[in-house]
Amino acid sequence: MPNDMLTFTHINREMPEKRDGTERRSDFHEIYAEYIDAKAQEQASRCSQCGIPFCQVHCPLQNNIPDWLMLAAKGRLEEAYAISTATNNMPEICGRICPQDRLCEGNCTIEQSGHGTVTIGAVEKYITDTAWEKGWVKPFAPAVELEASIGIIGAGPAGLAAAEELRKLGYQVHIYDRYDRVGGLLIYGIPNFKLEKDVVERRTKRLIDSGVIFHLNFEVGRDASLEDLCAKHQAVLIATGVYKARDLSIPEPVIDGIYPAMDYLTASNRNGLGDAVPDFDNGKLNAKDKNVVVVGGGDTAMDCVRTAIRQGAASVKCLYRRDKENMPGSVREVENAEEEGVEFVWLSGPKAILGDTRVTKVKAIRMRLGMPDSSGRRVPEEIGGSEFSLDADIVIKALGFDPEDVPTLFGADELAVSRWGTIRTDFQTSMTNLDGVFAAGDIVRGASLVVWSIRDGRDSAAAIDLYVKAQKSNAEPVVNLQAVAAS
Repeated sequence: MPNDMLTFTHINREMPEKRDGTERRSDFHEIYAEYIDAKAQEQASRCSQCGIPFCQVHCPLQNNIPDWLMLAAKGRLEEAYAISTATNNMPEICGRICPQDRLCEGNCTIEQSGHGTVTIGAVEKYITDTAWEKGWVKPFAPAVELEASIGIIGAGPAGLAAAEELRKLGYQVHIYDRYDRVGGLLIYGIPNFKLEKDVVERRTKRLIDSGVIFHLNFEVGRDASLEDLCAKHQAVLIATGVYKARDLSIPEPVIDGIYPAMDYLTASNRNGLGDAVPDFDNGKLNAKDKNVVVVGGGDTAMDCVRTAIRQGAASVKCLYRRDKENMPGSVREVENAEEEGVEFVWLSGPKAILGDTRVTKVKAIRMRLGMPDSSGRRVPEEIGGSEFSLDADIVIKALGFDPEDVPTLFGADELAVSRWGTIRTDFQTSMTNLDGVFAAGDIVRGASLVVWSIRDGRDSAAAIDLYVKAQKSNAEPVVNLQAVAAS
């Protein structure tokens, strides 16, 4: 039965039932079941309702986690959903894919005291999935319709969050995206076993039913320049994300079998969506019966190795130059991958990729961790004479992402970028060096988490609203950071 809050919990931590690793190797369905109502209430009641909620402090969206846990514990789920969605445009998506072990749950007070964290992500998912099932999630209509229109480039998390906030204020919102579906990384980058696509598609439909207009298969720079969009809209938000794959630190031979992570994941996701994918059908981007080596240790690497397992690979190895304790990916994702049969080759890095016309082996070398660098992380150092080889038919580069050359792509050479290629913006206003042009999400921040993109999208929407209102009154916009964050 539920626990009395504001006391030490006597209830053990329980996640929703997880399917067996052997069973889930054969399909792309999500690996966790839903909580039953009583179990969700019980687990939500484990929250101690801390005076200083560290879970909320360490959530990029500052979600009111103790409040909706309390309401869920009392069975007041519609109110819990209202509180949850007040600060998060996609709570059921964050509940599925956020690395809670590094954010809210990793800073839970009862976790720090050794009692096991409150299952925040699982309860968040349960609350919102219940809200959809009960019909509580409906299209919205703004109180007033404004003539001003906003153009958003990119239909990923940042763009969608900004679109919802601006549409609620009454703006006419147009989203331009180069892909044929809405969602960006949520659709084509994240596998179904973490986020089934109907979860994203119902959010898209809600935005369409609420009046957001999408222009798909639309490339800025081909179908219109950035200048064209600025002439059409009162403000433009660039929220394209970052998709350029980082290369290996070794020479890459010009042979078949070396692929960027996004190419591989996109082919798999498109195949799952029923699209014709020639490079999947002909085996080029299909791991079936192949030896797969994934280089990298982040969440994208985990997506790749777990996808290869499900495609029926002969073997799947993850090559990472640091150890398990120092890898950037989610601990839960690593555990899930290990349960499914992925072999991790820790403290090892690639030295060469071998093969005549296609990959046959990866030559690697053992590493040790040396002194910390300026970031505080210990630097991997090669151990002389420790070379070894791994059989490989496919090598997947999952080393992170860099921004594309947006000024050139958009025909806007005057758009300022940082030395990393991300778009440079004013911290207070989210505006670029071009008047009326804003930017948010990974294209400003660099490759990061979906939850940060949602936060950036919401903040930029508030800043755009201030800008448009100031332009209408011919006054300089005054930005109150606390007010923007609170909104």
